[in-house]
Amino acid sequence: MIQAGGHTIRVACWRLEQRSDLPPLLFFNGIGANIEAIAPLAEQLEERAFVTFDMPGIGRSPDPVLPYNPVTMAWATSRILDDLGIETVDVMGFSWGGALAQQFVLQHCERVRRLVLSSSFPGIFMVPGDLSVFARMILSQRFADAQYLNENMLSLYGKTTPRPGSHPNFTSRLTAPTSRGFLYQVLAMTGWNSLPFLPFVKTPTLVVTGDEDQIVPPANAEMLATAIPSAELATIHGAGHLVLLTHLDETLARLRAFLGE
Repeated sequence: MIQAGGHTIRVACWRLEQRSDLPPLLFFNGIGANIEAIAPLAEQLEERAFVTFDMPGIGRSPDPVLPYNPVTMAWATSRILDDLGIETVDVMGFSWGGALAQQFVLQHCERVRRLVLSSSFPGIFMVPGDLSVFARMILSQRFADAQYLNENMLSLYGKTTPRPGSHPNFTSRLTAPTSRGFLYQVLAMTGWNSLPFLPFVKTPTLVVTGDEDQIVPPANAEMLATAIPSAELATIHGAGHLVLLTHLDETLARLRAFLGE
């Protein structure tokens, strides 16, 4: 547990003491998702350190006392890195976490070597997905009720068949967020917009999307890749919103090719 930005935040680190020519990968998770949900990715990236955390009220991080926004959480994240003694990182964000990753780079570009955005969006001007799917996706019930999640998994995360090496049993890794934690995370992005600032991002960027993503359609990835001058787009065919888990091997190959340069 680390105190940062007025919050008590549960932080997880893999291989932080291991020598590597590559900086640690700082990962921002999706809405309502806890550390354990992305552990398969962290475990597979054996060549580098990996750092992620539970947002306030998510996983095992205590409830936030006050609401927060991307600006304040990006600042809190920099305090976490200071506490861990990390100066430079590669940054990766998934879905909601991709928005926070954009904000972190905007505020702390001097600390970021490379940026990866997966299944993410540019804020209020995003191209919306299927509204009925989105409505079910933002219900905290999807985390608390395993039957609900299993019955709605295909419609929520894309009609896709997991590839070899993937981790389709991600539902067993999820912990239900608190009501306040989930609400504050939903409200945090209200009115947030990165499009006016993305042309000023000079950090080399990889934008990853699944072509069957019903929650954040691929058009959003195209928008991000166009707005960021040094960005490249990687489309994983047959993948939905959870491309990081359902197509783990393909995603890892793209990540290693980009982050290893």
